[in-house]
Amino acid sequence: MADAADAAELAELAEFAREEFARETEPYRRELFAHCYRMLGSVLDAEDLVQETYLRAWRHYGGFEGRSSVRTWLYEIATNGCLTALAKRRDADRRVLPSGLGPPDQYTPSAQLEPDLREQWLQPVPDTLVTTDAEDPASVVAAREGVRLALVASLQHLPARQRAVLVLRDVLAFPAAEVAAMLEISTASVKSALQRARATLQEQAPAADEIAEPTAPQAKAVLNRYIKAFENSDADALTRLLLHDAAIEAPPIRAWFKGVENCIPVLRDRVLGTPGMWRMFPIAGGANGSPAVAGYLRDAEGRYQPYGIVVLEIVGDRVERIVSFGDPRLFPVFGFEMSPLKDAE
Repeated sequence: MADAADAAELAELAEFAREEFARETEPYRRELFAHCYRMLGSVLDAEDLVQETYLRAWRHYGGFEGRSSVRTWLYEIATNGCLTALAKRRDADRRVLPSGLGPPDQYTPSAQLEPDLREQWLQPVPDTLVTTDAEDPASVVAAREGVRLALVASLQHLPARQRAVLVLRDVLAFPAAEVAAMLEISTASVKSALQRARATLQEQAPAADEIAEPTAPQAKAVLNRYIKAFENSDADALTRLLLHDAAIEAPPIRAWFKGVENCIPVLRDRVLGTPGMWRMFPIAGGANGSPAVAGYLRDAEGRYQPYGIVVLEIVGDRVERIVSFGDPRLFPVFGFEMSPLKDAE
């Protein structure tokens, strides 16, 4: 009987520990996810890293002595997990957009638009994974701005440790001493890395425009016009939607284009096809702080196959940039199935 009572007591204590762990750590899951995404540039890798972070934290929770806050402790585990993951990547430690690899291309009818599978391409992230409508509106805006494509793409040009220092200091506002403790380096090293990272980011980051929030009425109207134009293969309607110096890029295709005189011929000749070739569905909440759609492309048998996620950066009532991520693996992350659309859809 004593053994049974002891076992029951141990089980009760274990359950209490799990509940306490969840209560202490779950409030930070979304911001940790955003942190891992900024570090890794991949929503799929970020998901895995957050799971790994919580598993490691649970394993060591019994030894957590409270020398720092639980939040700081979790960020230490997550950041070092990201650095380890980045060190294992082939071909440096970055994910990129085509626009980060060189100047825009000039479109010609003979232009080669083939996927480049040698690069590790940046992936988009659903806003619903980094923020919720229940949060303070200012916090929602800040969370979206913290995962803008331009920012995340610029971060990827930094060496991994500089990237970690800059995100922890400038984005998350951790004190230099805490960052030094997380990374097991000196405070002087943190300050030096931050200075170099800021200089590099200033060179890489484009001038900031007033990109419309995905929930703004005007942005929703532009998104609906874009969907209608695409599904109708209406190049003229797209011309009216794009800013004169708009850009389009579509990883894993390496080529990218800037200016209506290049973008519209690419869309008309290589992308739009005939009316009914595309089906597009708005993504609730958007992606990377911008309106976005899930795109399906009709195959030779008339079925609509998952193509990828398209993020629109909208300024005023026009589209400034279209980033089309041609990767069906992203669909489940954004709440869509990877199977073809049914006829009724």
